Amino acid sequence: MMRGALLALLVVLQAALVGAAYAAHAYAQFGDIKYPPGFFSFEWANANAPKRGDIALVAPTRLTNFDKFNPFTLKGAAAPGLNSLVFETLMTGTYDEPNTAYGLLAEDIEVAEDLLSVTFRINAKAKFQDGTPVTAEDVKHTFDTLMSKAAAPQYRVVFGDVKAAVVTGELTVRFEFRRVSAELPLLVGGLPVFSRAWGKGKPFNEVITDKPIASGPYKIGRMNFGRDITYDRDPNYWARDLNVRRGQFNFDRVTFKIYKDNTAQTEAFKAGEFDYVEVFSARDWARAYQGKKFDSGELIRAQWAAKNAGDFQGYLFNTRRDKFKDARVREAIVLAMDYEWMNRQLFYNSYTRVRGYFVNSDFEAKGLPGVDELLVLEPIRDKLPAKVFNEPVPQPPSTAAPGSLRDNLRKAKALLEQAGWTYRDGALRNAKGEAFVMEYLDGGSGERTFTPYQQALAKLGIDAKLRRADFALIQKRWDVFDFDITTVRMRGSEAPGSELLDRYGSKSAETQGSSNMTGVRDPNVDHLLDQVVASKTRPELVARLRALDRVLRHGHYAIPQWFAEGYRVAYRGGRFEQPKVAPQYYQPQDWVLRTWWSTSSAGGTTGRGNQ
Repeated sequence: MMRGALLALLVVLQAALVGAAYAAHAYAQFGDIKYPPGFFSFEWANANAPKRGDIALVAPTRLTNFDKFNPFTLKGAAAPGLNSLVFETLMTGTYDEPNTAYGLLAEDIEVAEDLLSVTFRINAKAKFQDGTPVTAEDVKHTFDTLMSKAAAPQYRVVFGDVKAAVVTGELTVRFEFRRVSAELPLLVGGLPVFSRAWGKGKPFNEVITDKPIASGPYKIGRMNFGRDITYDRDPNYWARDLNVRRGQFNFDRVTFKIYKDNTAQTEAFKAGEFDYVEVFSARDWARAYQGKKFDSGELIRAQWAAKNAGDFQGYLFNTRRDKFKDARVREAIVLAMDYEWMNRQLFYNSYTRVRGYFVNSDFEAKGLPGVDELLVLEPIRDKLPAKVFNEPVPQPPSTAAPGSLRDNLRKAKALLEQAGWTYRDGALRNAKGEAFVMEYLDGGSGERTFTPYQQALAKLGIDAKLRRADFALIQKRWDVFDFDITTVRMRGSEAPGSELLDRYGSKSAETQGSSNMTGVRDPNVDHLLDQVVASKTRPELVARLRALDRVLRHGHYAIPQWFAEGYRVAYRGGRFEQPKVAPQYYQPQDWVLRTWWSTSSAGGTTGRGNQ
């Protein structure tokens, strides 16, 4: 039984002696809970921060439009900011404990002694933005709706080990689990809750432009549909004085603006159209974010450190395509990338090569399997390739001396020949005479990095075509797995778990809209995923994730790209203040929106992977 659950249970039992039914204010998957019951505020927030002013930002990722206010369905693009500003969860995480969450909508949490259920008691003060109370029925309605076919399919995967949500009282709801997992209480604690009245009378997938009835600190305000949206702080926000919200969400108005490309976005920032941006392009950072306004302090250019695990970014193979089914073919294509040249010539030596799926974290596999990994891998030894045990975990190929791109291309040619692909009649062809053609689906920002790769692939006889499209079309094609290769950036996590079932599990491989974009369908991977989500201690989780990383890397499902250590950000000088204590594990935009504040009531203005 895990230490966190024992702590929670001991607190519950102790409180029961004085007549309390529930007493756990937080839940820790592993280890201790940092903040005690009744704590005043998180130390990375300024409890005395004034509530005033505006801030304008750009929409995250590659969003070029939005057409709905429902972020939980498959079709369409939801307005940026909805999840973090409008919807709330039963529990909320903290920037200094990656495996712990504290009560938000739920004021008390009780984990059953057999660890097969968790019961939440809703805070009686919790209100939706229309003034109606948040009840256990609303929580159950939310869960049942997200588990239905009207919602995006990933919820049915992520919550697949949750058997049911059972209302046990007006303000109490119990989640019952199919198996013991230390992560499951955190998982259901992260359930976004909305009112039963939202879109009432409509199928959930037809709730599109109905404004959400949720409980968060902001409501949808002025907008130019599809181009920008402003959220107004709710003056009657129910949790404004709650310890897990004290000193947070301090702006009166938050605006997200959408720009079609990086150039327009950069120029708009310099012209004062918005206040804050995270910069993902190394070239833009080196060239465009310079000049008099930065020298004078009108604009601030900063690189923030963090303890976060590194992001995974790479070209993903769609192994549903016949040409990518052979791992030797995938490995050969990986060999054709000259990352070292790209980093020198295109990236100003600002990136680190992605090595695996959990790069720069405790979960990254290294060298040969250690004793802890072998305990995980031994039960499936006879089903795995011998190289998983006998060879060091694959590293991205290098062209640094004494290596070279030419040497790597020779190795690639040999692998392709072993897989039945030979160069003849001006192209790489299989036994049927079919030429090897592959399409790279891109949103328009990756052309300069793909072009040199394209040229190297041509030396192998591979015709690599670039297909540019806007994000709406790309999302549609991703949802139905209609691509050969594409680029995806996935945030690193300090506590990977059930989301990996959706990303690498066989069940998700043919589920449209899932995150299993590569189409991994391997019973060995499924076995390791089951082990990961069943981990009871952090050492168990570390060993099992390293084993998973090792097996996936031997499968060559992706062409590893690059990641930045820390964050490159720019913002307007003199307009904002931030807490004195910096967070340890955070995403920069989330930290800005949650904890910064305006220096004056005048506020700010009216206001995407690494390249």
